[in-house]
Amino acid sequence: MEGWDPSTKSTLTRIPLLTTKAGPRDGDAWKQRLKEEYKSLIVYTQMNKSNDNDWFRISASNPEGTRWTGKCWYVHNLLKYEFDLQFDIPVTYPATAPELELPEIDGKTQKMYRGGKICLTVHFKPLWAKNCPRFGIAHALCLGLAPWLAAEIPILVDSGMIKHKDDAASSAES
Repeated sequence: MEGWDPSTKSTLTRIPLLTTKAGPRDGDAWKQRLKEEYKSLIVYTQMNKSNDNDWFRISASNPEGTRWTGKCWYVHNLLKYEFDLQFDIPVTYPATAPELELPEIDGKTQKMYRGGKICLTVHFKPLWAKNCPRFGIAHALCLGLAPWLAAEIPILVDSGMIKHKDDAASSAES
């Protein structure tokens, strides 16, 4: 954690670590892992809300907890840019991190591949591997998606690759 800013360090230390090493094929152990995932996500969401840093909504979209969908957003120049968020839990989870997808901006940046999956290979994947099985979905959002949004969205907006929904609506009316 050396080299991280104090805010990230503080946030990360307050997200509960997970203890159950189980994936979607592990039956009751996976159910226990899913409970831990939800607990961790709830704590992280509450923490964000209390710090006025609410930036995502997510939930399992199937009863098995292997498909997750939701929304994430980033505020740039006082405008809120909102994106669909989705991912599947890999069968080798938690050894393999989920591949977070923002399908709406697929192909608009080189730090994205295959259908809107954000590139986390260089910085995040080694960190995930080092912390397996203690890291979960909340950690992937905190240390994977949040920094990716902060790095990429301002560039995409400033380059004109993505437009605010109000700008897109007014240009469509013209």
